[in-house]
This record gives sequence, C-alpha cells and structure tokens, in this order.
Amino acid sequence: MTGRIFGLTIPFGDYVGIEPLEQGDGFVRTALNIKPELMNSWGVAHGGAVMTLLDLTLGMAARTIDMRSNGSITVELKVNFIKAATGRIHAEGRATRAGKSLVFCEGEVRDCDENLCAKATGTFKLLLPRTPE
Repeated sequence: MTGRIFGLTIPFGDYVGIEPLEQGDGFVRTALNIKPELMNSWGVAHGGAVMTLLDLTLGMAARTIDMRSNGSITVELKVNFIKAATGRIHAEGRATRAGKSLVFCEGEVRDCDENLCAKATGTFKLLLPRTPE
C-alpha cells in the first residue's frame, strides 16, 4: 500500500485496503478486496467494511469540489444494504450539491458482476484552510 489515497494520507483506508481508481470533478471511484478479516460470520463483507468504503469514497468526492481542502468530515451518512458483498467490490461517489463548506453526496457499491450491493447518501464538511483576516 502507498499510504495515500487521492493525495491524502488516510491510515484507516490504507489499513483496510481501499484502492483509489478514478477521481474527477465531483466524482470518485474506489475498490476493496473483501479479505477474511473484513468478513462477518456468514463469510460475506461485514457491513462496517462496506460503510467504510462508502464513507471514504463519498468524502473524497466531496473534496473534489474544492481541492484546497485538507479532507472532509462526515456529518451524516446513511447506507442501505441491498445484497451481500463478496470478492472485489467497487464504490462510486458523486458530489451532487455543495454550499460553502457542506457537500451532499451519493454513491453505491457494486460487486464484480455489477450487482448493486449498497446505496448511500451523506453530508460532508470540507476542511478548508483558514484565510488571514
């Protein structure tokens, strides 16, 4: 692992194995291999692993709104689980509306067959540099 995800050091994302795939204006795509440590007792992705992937992906999509930001803070995240996730999964996050520092995002997780596994919406606060008074 590189320890950097789209230019930021995110130790927890690196620890679980989140891979950056694509970043654009208001858009981010990531992936995660569901290894045994990320599974629940039924042998599928633990909900926390899926939520972590969505949280990081949507937060990074929010950050693309203003790349001066040092990252984002999750204000609210709602996830609907649709199908058990296994193997390699990928997430897409989109910033759909932005104010001065709050950004509303939505996204989803799909498996390698493009089956929808989870959908999410979230609000993120950008950590913008302070301007001198």
